[in-house]
Amino acid sequence: MNNQTLLNRSLQSVWHPCTQMKQHETYPLIPIQRGDGVWLYDVEGKGYLDAVSSWWVNLFGHNNPRIKEAIKQQLDTLEHVMLAGFTHQPVVELSEKLAKLTGLGHAFYASDGASATEIALKMSFHYWRNSGKSNKTKFISLQNSYHGETLGALGVTDVAIFKDNYAPLLTQSAQMPSPDWRLAEAGESTEAFALRCAESLEQHISEYHHELAAFIIEPLVQCAAGMGMYHPAYLRRARDICTKYEVHLIADEIAVGFGRTGTMFACEQGNIKPDFICLSKGITGGYLPLSVVLTTDKIYQAFYDDSTARGFLHSHSYTGNPLACSAALATLAIFESDNILEKNMQKAAYINGEMQVLTKLSIKHLRHHGMIWAFDAETKNAQFSKQVYQAALKQGLLLRPIGNTVYFMPPYTISESEIDFMLHAAVEVLQEIA
Repeated sequence: MNNQTLLNRSLQSVWHPCTQMKQHETYPLIPIQRGDGVWLYDVEGKGYLDAVSSWWVNLFGHNNPRIKEAIKQQLDTLEHVMLAGFTHQPVVELSEKLAKLTGLGHAFYASDGASATEIALKMSFHYWRNSGKSNKTKFISLQNSYHGETLGALGVTDVAIFKDNYAPLLTQSAQMPSPDWRLAEAGESTEAFALRCAESLEQHISEYHHELAAFIIEPLVQCAAGMGMYHPAYLRRARDICTKYEVHLIADEIAVGFGRTGTMFACEQGNIKPDFICLSKGITGGYLPLSVVLTTDKIYQAFYDDSTARGFLHSHSYTGNPLACSAALATLAIFESDNILEKNMQKAAYINGEMQVLTKLSIKHLRHHGMIWAFDAETKNAQFSKQVYQAALKQGLLLRPIGNTVYFMPPYTISESEIDFMLHAAVEVLQEIA
C-alpha cells in the first residue's frame, strides 16, 4: 500500500485524538510502519527520533525484546479473564511489586490515566461517605493542572482548551496557586516560592476542609502546563496540611512515575506517602494500555463490609488484563536488573552538559527534572508549536511543543550520539522557526 492511500484511508475512517481534523488539510499525517529503539520509521523508511516517548509512555525503546517476549509468553497461556470473581498470576505479582515500591496496597486497575483519576476521586468521595462524613464531596487541584479528559478528571483539570467547552457537564473544583517556579517573583528562590504557595493552600483547606474530600496534584512536574516544575518542599507541606485537616492527598504520577523525575516515583523526592497514587503511561513501557490506583489499608478497610453498596463497584471490562500486567512486570524487571535509575543519572548529566548548544537561542526558563527537559521560546509566533513540529519532522525528529514550551522526554535507552542528534536538530529547527 502506498503512502497516500493509507493517509486518505485514515482521514476517511479515523478520528485522531487531540486534533482539529481540518488541520490535516495542511499538516499531513505521518504513516508509521515500525519502531526500533528511540526511532520510528514511516512507510517510506524515513526515521524519526521519538523525543517525546510517544506521548510520554515509552521507557525502553520501541521493539524492546524483553517486553515483547513477556507478552508473547503470556499470550500462550491466558490473554484475558474478567477480574470480578477471578484472579491470575500476573495481576497478583504486579500488585505485590507496586505495593512494595509505593508503600500503598490493594491495586485497582483500569486502562488509561483519566480512568485512574476517576477511580481515585470516586474512592476518596466514597471513603468519606462510608466514614460518616458525607459532606466531604469537593476537590481541589493546582492552577494549570491536568488530570485527564473524562468528566470527573476534567473537573479537576485547569487547562481551558480541554475544559471550557464541557463546563456545564462538570463538577467544579477550586484551584490552588501553582508552585511552578516560572511564576515566582524576581529573586525569589524556588523553595521559598513553593512554600509561599503552600501557605495559600493551607489558608484554603483550613477554611473549607469540612467539605473537601481530596487535593489532587501532579508531583514535581505539571506536564501539560508546559512542563511546569517545582521544589519538592511543596509536596512535604501539602502532605502535612492534608493530614492536619483530614483531606486526602492524591498523587497523579501518571506522567511522572517510573523514573521520569529521577526517582522511581516523584513523591519520593518529597519523602511523602500520598493517600492515593495514580499510575499509567510508562507502567507497561509503552506497550499496552494499563493504569492503576493504589491506596492505604485504612481507605481499603472502609469499603470492606457485608453491604454490597459500601463496596467500590467501579469496573472496567479489561481490568488487570494479563497481557498488560506481563508487560508491566517486564518493565519493572528491566528497572531492577539494569540499574536504570542510576544509569539515567549518568545520562541526564550528559544531556545537561550538551544542552549548552541551546544557549545560542532566544529562550528562557531552561529547566530539568530527571529525564525531562524543557525551555520556553521567546516568540510571538502564534503558529510556533505547529511549525516546530513540522520542521522537526523534516529533520527526522519528533517534537511536540506545548505552546511556546519545547521539551524533551526521550526513552531511557537513548544513546549519546542520539542525544547529540536530538539537540542539534532541535537547534536547527528553532533557528528556522524564530
